[in-house]
Amino acid sequence: MRVLLVQPRPTDGLGFKSVICLEPLGLEIVAASLAGHEVKIIDLLDGRLPVEEVKEFAPQAAGISCAFTVDVLQVLQLAGALKEIDRRLFVFVGGHHASLNPQDFHHPFVDAVVIGEGETTVPELLAALEEGGDLAAVPGLALNFPERQLFTGLRPLLPALDKVPLPRRDLVKDNRGRYFLGFRRPVVTVETSRGCPYRCNFCSVWRFHRGKYRAMSAARVVEELAQLPPGDVLFVDDNFLADAGRAAEIAELIKRERLPRRKYLIQARSDTIVSHPEVVARWKEIGLAQVFIGFEKIEQRDLEKVDKRNHVENNRRALEILQRMGIGVYASFIVDPDFTRDEFHRLREYIRRFKLRQPYFSVLTPLPGTVLFEQLKEKISNFDCQLFDLLHAVLPTRLPLGEFYRELAGLYRWAYSKPLYAFTTAWWVLKNLFLGRLSMDHLRRLWYGARLSVNPAAYLKAHYPARG
Repeated sequence: MRVLLVQPRPTDGLGFKSVICLEPLGLEIVAASLAGHEVKIIDLLDGRLPVEEVKEFAPQAAGISCAFTVDVLQVLQLAGALKEIDRRLFVFVGGHHASLNPQDFHHPFVDAVVIGEGETTVPELLAALEEGGDLAAVPGLALNFPERQLFTGLRPLLPALDKVPLPRRDLVKDNRGRYFLGFRRPVVTVETSRGCPYRCNFCSVWRFHRGKYRAMSAARVVEELAQLPPGDVLFVDDNFLADAGRAAEIAELIKRERLPRRKYLIQARSDTIVSHPEVVARWKEIGLAQVFIGFEKIEQRDLEKVDKRNHVENNRRALEILQRMGIGVYASFIVDPDFTRDEFHRLREYIRRFKLRQPYFSVLTPLPGTVLFEQLKEKISNFDCQLFDLLHAVLPTRLPLGEFYRELAGLYRWAYSKPLYAFTTAWWVLKNLFLGRLSMDHLRRLWYGARLSVNPAAYLKAHYPARG
């Protein structure tokens, strides 16, 4: 069969929309599982579905990724556009949000929702379509009928991630130079584990993976690393150091195999860094450049409210370890809708005291599919899916909404307008423009996102689009 896989993209907006654009790794993995089929990935980096390109390919089935709540509306619009091209086209949706909230896609334009790991379900789905088989016999689907959705049963998780096929990165090779993480470009993403052993109430990752943590062997990870295109490597694992012994083994294999020198970026919890500084040091030797840490809160009682199962003292100690090693820290904090001006001030003081150069602030958001959503859904004041981007308040704010956003935008303005930060950033930009690692289009996009993040009116506009 000819199979089209589509990655939706917002073209503008606040936060991640403007400062991060990563390859569609999930679709690349699904594509790799479809041996015997003709597969095409369309990444909507320019925001619009290339209708003529779709017509020329003439797919018989089309899958659309919906990893995030903010993508729901665009995914439904894309499904409609695909059906308009060919009513016979079988359209399915998959990804984190779709798996946890299949009811959002009970729609005439969508034929099925793939629930869970697509690389196991999609091949069986296509086989049933090709052979005229019974789709209800394929586990891991929600089949759409006018009056209801039929759930075909839960598919077991992959027991061994070493069986995950190497991603079909060749299908997006023409876009390789357009994938970036902030100022870093190009960036290649690699998944070496799935799930998380923790139960943060604001996170859906552990629910998608049914509370299990699974990891590839070090040998399988290094096999993939050896085949990557040029670029910095971002490990997308929720906690790369969850198995510290495995992480150390990967580092040793990279050294032993003499892989080309790269810069590596990981996500990790502060407690694992504090418990295993020797593993972090090993990774520093082979190129670890930056660690993303969810600090979340600055007070222990607030950290316990989100079930982080960590201690704020670990945040401080992990920061000290990484700063001493010369590793960059990207620290994220959760801003509660009920923050007062004093709490915004205390957060600024914390960042100043610990010299955090790259803080990120998100608004506490009860994402559908999380424990937090179940706890707070009766209090949600706005269910517009496009506001669930972690930068807009969908819960009532203690401060007037305009004042809340002035404080939030003020955090970004305060954190990133310091003279030293501005000077070092300008120098880095000029150097990388000269070396060709940064394009003017990329720079314009980052500048646009930065301007929005410090403008309170940009946040309010999403609540009152007609006034924009």
